Amino acid sequence: MAERRAFAQKISRTVAAEVRKQISGQYGSPQLHKNLSVGGGSHHASVPLTEVVDPVDFEEYLTSHPIVNDSGPIRDLYEFPADDVEVVYTPRECRTVVSSVPEESEMEPHVKDCVRSYTEDWAIVNRKYHKLGTGFNPNTLDKQKERQKGLPKQVFESDEAPESSSYQDEQDDLKRRSMSIDDTPRGSWACSIFDLKNSLPDALLSNLLDRTPNEEIDHQNEHQRKSNRHKEIFALHPAQDEDEPIERLSVPEVPKEHFGQRLLVKCLSLKFEIEIEPIFASLALYDAKEKKKISENFYFDLNSEQIKGMLRPYVTPAAISTLARSAIFSITYPSQDVFLVIKLEKVLQQGDIGECAEPYMIYKEADTTKNKEKLEKLRSQGELFCQRLGRYRMPFAWTAIHLMNIVSSAGSLERDSTELEIGPGERKGSWSERRNSSIVGRRSLERTTSGDESCNLTSFRPATLTVTNFFKQEGDRLSDEDLYKFLADMRRPSSVLRRLRPITAQLKIDISPAPENPNYCLTPELLQVKPYPDSRVRPTRDILEFPARDVYVPNTTYRNILYVYPQSLNFANRQGSARNITVKVQFMSGEDPSNAMPVIFGKSSCPEFSKEAYTAVVYHNRSPDFHEEIKIRLPATLTDHHHLLFTFYHVSCQQKQNTPLETPVGYTWIPMLQNGRLKTGQFCLPVSLEKPPQAYSVLSPEVPLPGMKWVDNHKGVFNVEVVSVSSVHTQDSYLDKFFALVHALDEHMFPVRIGDMRIMENNLESELKSSILALNSAQLEPVLHFLHLLLDKLILLVVRPPVIAGQIVNLGQASFEAMASITNRLHKNLEGNQDQHGRNNLLASYIYYVFRLPNTDPNSPSPGPGGLGGSMHYATMARTANRPASLNLNRSRSLSNSNPDISGTPTSPDDEVRSIIGGKASDRCNRMSSHTETSSFLQTLTGRLPTKKLFHEELALQWVVCSGAVREATLQQAWFFFELMVKSMVHHLYFADKLESPRKHRFPERFMDDISALVSTMANDIVTRFQKDTEMVERLNVSLGFFLNDLLSIMDRGFVFSLVKAHFKQVSSKLHILPNPSILVSLRLDFLRIICSHEHYVTLNLPCSLLTPPSSPSPSVSSATSQSSGFSTNVQDQKIANMFELSVPFRQQHYLAGLVLTELAVILDPEAEGLFGLHKKVINMVHNLLSTHDSDPRYADPEVKARVAMLYLPLIGIVMETVPQLYDFTESHNQRGRPNCAAGEEHEGEGGSMISQTVAMAIAGTSVPQLTRPSSFLLTSQPSRQHSTFSAESSRSLLICLLWVLKNADEIVLQKWFTDLSILQLNRLLDLLYLCVSCFEYKGKKAFERMNSLTFKKSKDMRAKLEEAILGSIGARQEMVRRSRGQLERSPSGSAFGSQENLRWRKEMTHWRQNTDKMDKSRAELEHEALIDGNLATEANLIILDTLEIVVQTVSLTESKESILGGVLKTLLHSMACNQSALYLQHCFATQRALVSKFPELLFEEETEQCADLCLRLLRHCSSSISTIRSHASASLYLLMRQNFEIGNNFARVKMQVTMSLSSLVGTSQNFNEEFLRRSLKTILTYAEEDLELRETTFPDQVQDLVFNLHMILSDTVKMKEHQEDPEMLIDLMYRIAKGYQTSPDLRLTWLQNMAGKHSERSNHAESAQCLVHSAALVAEYLSMLEDRKYLPVGCVTFQNISSNVLEESAVSDDVVSPDEEGICSGKYFTEAGLVGLLEQAAASFSMAGMYEAVNDVYKVLIPIHEANRDAKKLCTIHGKLQEAFSKIVHQVTRTHL
Repeated sequence: MAERRAFAQKISRTVAAEVRKQISGQYGSPQLHKNLSVGGGSHHASVPLTEVVDPVDFEEYLTSHPIVNDSGPIRDLYEFPADDVEVVYTPRECRTVVSSVPEESEMEPHVKDCVRSYTEDWAIVNRKYHKLGTGFNPNTLDKQKERQKGLPKQVFESDEAPESSSYQDEQDDLKRRSMSIDDTPRGSWACSIFDLKNSLPDALLSNLLDRTPNEEIDHQNEHQRKSNRHKEIFALHPAQDEDEPIERLSVPEVPKEHFGQRLLVKCLSLKFEIEIEPIFASLALYDAKEKKKISENFYFDLNSEQIKGMLRPYVTPAAISTLARSAIFSITYPSQDVFLVIKLEKVLQQGDIGECAEPYMIYKEADTTKNKEKLEKLRSQGELFCQRLGRYRMPFAWTAIHLMNIVSSAGSLERDSTELEIGPGERKGSWSERRNSSIVGRRSLERTTSGDESCNLTSFRPATLTVTNFFKQEGDRLSDEDLYKFLADMRRPSSVLRRLRPITAQLKIDISPAPENPNYCLTPELLQVKPYPDSRVRPTRDILEFPARDVYVPNTTYRNILYVYPQSLNFANRQGSARNITVKVQFMSGEDPSNAMPVIFGKSSCPEFSKEAYTAVVYHNRSPDFHEEIKIRLPATLTDHHHLLFTFYHVSCQQKQNTPLETPVGYTWIPMLQNGRLKTGQFCLPVSLEKPPQAYSVLSPEVPLPGMKWVDNHKGVFNVEVVSVSSVHTQDSYLDKFFALVHALDEHMFPVRIGDMRIMENNLESELKSSILALNSAQLEPVLHFLHLLLDKLILLVVRPPVIAGQIVNLGQASFEAMASITNRLHKNLEGNQDQHGRNNLLASYIYYVFRLPNTDPNSPSPGPGGLGGSMHYATMARTANRPASLNLNRSRSLSNSNPDISGTPTSPDDEVRSIIGGKASDRCNRMSSHTETSSFLQTLTGRLPTKKLFHEELALQWVVCSGAVREATLQQAWFFFELMVKSMVHHLYFADKLESPRKHRFPERFMDDISALVSTMANDIVTRFQKDTEMVERLNVSLGFFLNDLLSIMDRGFVFSLVKAHFKQVSSKLHILPNPSILVSLRLDFLRIICSHEHYVTLNLPCSLLTPPSSPSPSVSSATSQSSGFSTNVQDQKIANMFELSVPFRQQHYLAGLVLTELAVILDPEAEGLFGLHKKVINMVHNLLSTHDSDPRYADPEVKARVAMLYLPLIGIVMETVPQLYDFTESHNQRGRPNCAAGEEHEGEGGSMISQTVAMAIAGTSVPQLTRPSSFLLTSQPSRQHSTFSAESSRSLLICLLWVLKNADEIVLQKWFTDLSILQLNRLLDLLYLCVSCFEYKGKKAFERMNSLTFKKSKDMRAKLEEAILGSIGARQEMVRRSRGQLERSPSGSAFGSQENLRWRKEMTHWRQNTDKMDKSRAELEHEALIDGNLATEANLIILDTLEIVVQTVSLTESKESILGGVLKTLLHSMACNQSALYLQHCFATQRALVSKFPELLFEEETEQCADLCLRLLRHCSSSISTIRSHASASLYLLMRQNFEIGNNFARVKMQVTMSLSSLVGTSQNFNEEFLRRSLKTILTYAEEDLELRETTFPDQVQDLVFNLHMILSDTVKMKEHQEDPEMLIDLMYRIAKGYQTSPDLRLTWLQNMAGKHSERSNHAESAQCLVHSAALVAEYLSMLEDRKYLPVGCVTFQNISSNVLEESAVSDDVVSPDEEGICSGKYFTEAGLVGLLEQAAASFSMAGMYEAVNDVYKVLIPIHEANRDAKKLCTIHGKLQEAFSKIVHQVTRTHL
């Protein structure tokens, strides 16, 4: 027994033990198989808890049990609200003021589809009340704070304790007031009474002395207790420390245009040393590592108006969009290698770049006056060139800025050319600090592959840069290749560039993170972005990004841009003069020069669009490089005639006679379409010397046209790159082919040309199938860009099988397989883009926002705004059953623009057709193929073709029949198909107007069968594969849970329950054979938790049906608490028992609640093998449900809450069963109460504190172990298996759930059930409440401050997490994997994937930083924590008090079971002993007074020890610093005396015990304030004076005597306190006080023990032993008077050998009270056991003092007692001790001799 935990030993285990005797189930546990007889003894069959019962047929039940009361809040529990599920069309947010669509009105089908896909409204299925489910439980930190507003502050004495300094002053004051010890012989009453008389009493309680009937008092008490209570107990409970709750499904992010991290660059000014001509600038971003230009060019013009004037002949009015000077760049993959490259150009002039740049290098601004003439000359030259060559540009200079230097603002000035002038936000921090941060950046760069950490562009401080040095461009090094070399070189310390002579200038740029919604911004297509308040303001340009690596985001806006990059030209072998070469680029729609389209974007200070663009000229170079970027807006529809035309010109720079300005020297072109596809990429084109001939545009220049002359023999001499950024052209051949074929079906135009193939109608089917199959080979990036359109088309093919050559082609299977492979590819490639359930965000948002049922009737307008695609050559006939005609009539449709009869069912032929095909095809394959075979026959029959399939039906069918790799893929991504199916079902109901039709008739039976088959095969997968494919099974299990949760909103709910049952059955059947079932049970818990997170969970449990006892003799089972059944005699009782037990009726009607509680019961069962690790999980599930109900506005009404609580009544019984396993909160209490004392016998010999628990108790003067478990726990039973205890956290969660049920359940029902319970069970319930008191005790502000500095929470959490991991609840590895993927990984753009809702503050993220986190709690936060804890403690204890009152009522009503009142009192006293608020104590004292007045004999005759305890508690509260507590405590104490007196005209017992309590209080309490106690004593006196009824009796005098005596003791104490520091004096005082109690053996004993304690504290073991011997002698003296037992010592004479003073203890004087008198010597020390205890302590003390001879003398007295009791064990110990003692003597003797 000794090994068992203390608490477990004390529990009355008899209940469980006896029950187990009666039961032999295969689990041997009362939880799992109960076969007890119920009433009379008739045996019922039962369903063990490990098996699932059949659910009630929900819909049937609702129809057959219509609700009785028609109004009121209960009504809403009965059925789901009418507007539960709705289909909402919300316009998509458009970034721009006008939406981006092509200008042409006529578009080809593919473009039309794209545009539709980018503009149609979102079709959202909204579960209106979804946010009320447990997934969105408000008990998370942020929401809790809201609900905790306006809490009253609870007053606690522990918080009000005076500060030590003020306390000290009081002490000094007292010293001055009291006289020295010699002046006041004991008994100087006068002074003490004077003090008392002058005290002020506390407020008296009105009506206290009235004789009010008990019922009325109870009524008043209850009324006061129930008013102003806190409604939601969970709002006071700290939020649970869970990972992301498994049932939380975040709403996917709205599909939107992708942006990386955005950077705002403002160009402020550009100034050269000399100002002689206009300079044009452009900016772009380059990634030097990837060798890629990562943004388009931004052109800006910072010339002054005067300088611009030089170009007057060429300046057309500039569009405002070309005047931008600030731009926003987006960077998806920031890295250390990103540069901002600035290129400058000037007007073309004679001379190469070096010559033209020379003046800028040699002239300084300072010398302007000196060089005035030269500058004038340069300026006039400039003007000439501007006028003559103003159309052409030449390269001039460039520079680059290393972006990350600025961003990390660590700009360690790697190049002198970037002076970072610190911007306004950057005063602090010296350079050296910044340099440091750059090192950190580097280090983290080495750690992470892409260095993303160090490259965060969202939060740096804005900087203003002044770029002072530019490098002149070199004519032969203009290509991008050269640029990358320069950039790489720039990062080296010894840069070659540094040696070059720079062009000095000043370019000022601001760089800052871009604001969220900048004003006046233009998209790359020049559309205005909202907000755009005023069109006349200079705009900011959004610069299009060319991401360095693939970006996987679906297109959401129409974009169609072409970039042309002329790269180089080789005219070395061309005859004739061609040196200053420029290329004119035009986009032509035909061959006539007038067909040049105005679609080329302008650069800066020019019109928005122009028809041509020229490249810059490199002077006298026959093989120039170009660095132009020409940006073209592509027309939406391209024809074979669209092409790019390049014309090469020689520009003559010198003005000569008869020489034209430009001479054409060559032509080439690129047709835009090749086989219908956009032509892009690298080209090396031959150049023709003469104008191309007619009809050239459809051919490529590589084709040798007859009679044309080519440069260099038709070799490729012109390199150009064409890049398209388009959301219309897929630029992937596989996708192109698929879309082209689908459109060919639409148009029904054959043959179809695809690439170089012509496809005829007869081989279209195989081509279509192979193109669907080939989608797998398409590039991932385009697949994702066109994901929405692609899935739409695949779904369309499923729903509307096309008719090819008169045959219906069933493409369902092919499309289904394609969808499976696409989803799987996404899953594998985009791991970072998943939520915690492995749902890919892009797919989830497709389903949520984009997917809708394709319009199935080609002639009707599309369902909802914009269905999928226009009219098609498709067949239409419903496979669905006929719609009841009534539905079409006078229905006001919510969708105005859609056809009222959407399903378009031709009524009469349809019936015939169905009879032919057979209502329900029995054979699966038959169902799939029947269309094709019978189509021609049907056509003759109906004139129309039979194909309109419902997507969800087809999907379910395909899924059921698929196998192999396809099935694997669908299992991996089951969530996707489930969610598609659900949305399809809702849309179908919506369009068919069935959202309100009876659920049993919503879907055909065939479809239901498919669903059942699906669920059961998946359950089978889960059960058979959970060990090898853990991760997949986890996902599948969760997906299945969500699927059934969704179905509960739209399908027959009884049917869904049967699916749940099927899943449970599969799991149960497997559990029996598993060695370690916990993983599977854990999966089942997840599944159940998700289903129970349904927002109408309560309604699903039929809370309005009160359990009716089964009419047939169907099984009724009693469960966890079935011992009660012995009492139930009639049907009514049976009904009550059914409500509190997991009986079959309960589990059937409250189906989900039954499952939840069954899981709880089974997992918490101590005999359950291997489920220990799931305790926390299953308790969290219940906790989560209850805390959600608690905060749910729908259940705020108390009557409704009672109905909800009814679903959880069995919880009380389940928790009662777990009492032995609960964490023992009382133990910590003991340790806090006093130094932890070694427990009795086992530790005697070992040093340290030798006062055992018992003695410590005695010193405290109580006769009962205060602060320990009630004695009912001491009933031990046969030692059963060692129970594993729950963690403190789990126990606390479980207990708060219990309190919630007790708080909200209907009191009458509780009372009836308590009446049925046996005494043992009621005692167990009381034990549970006792534990609750300790569990929710207020910790006190000081404790919070202490906790704030400690970080013990971390270790506790970690322990729990470790336990769960080790004990195998589902893999911790998965948890980590999940977390690292989903929650922590940032998306490229820096916003975490997953909606914001998802990111509640995640504790585990900060796990290892908890030390720092904890320390930072502000004063206010600590105050708030204490406030909440105080309110929780108060509310929890009030609930316990309410429950105790119900128990007491039960006893009063049944007039039996008085024996449990002791337990009630014990719990009450325990709650008084804990740290309680003033509010609670008022109610607690009121209840205690009522209890004593109802059952006076309880205290004064049966529970005498409790009476002593009560006196101690009351006195302690009489000395409280809070006046309300004092006034209630004194009232209680006064009534206690009065009642004791009324029973027998004497209140010796209370008198005696109060006196003892006081001395004990004084002896042990550290911060005891006599001033407060004096006021309470005065209050008691005042009551006695005012008590008219008893004025004539001796009572008032007796009270006065008692009070004066108490006051006397108080005064003695004051003196003791004075001498606290002087131990000798203190002991002397104690001795005197003890002597003063010569007449009162109990008190004398108390003080002797106080002395022993003080001595032992100071290690005066010999003195301590003597005090104990005196105590033993005193006890022996009275025992010999009471009992005549030969073996006991004959009073104190026996002890003479040990100490001659012992005779002081003899009871000889006249005033000795006879021990028979009531209330005297009633303490537990005046027993044989008490005597033995004292003697053993004495022996131990002598031994420690080294007085071994005395040890022998003590044992001489002990041995006869043990011999008489035949206690061999004790004797053995004693003789062992004696041997030790004597051998020590021998040892010492020999040493002295030596």
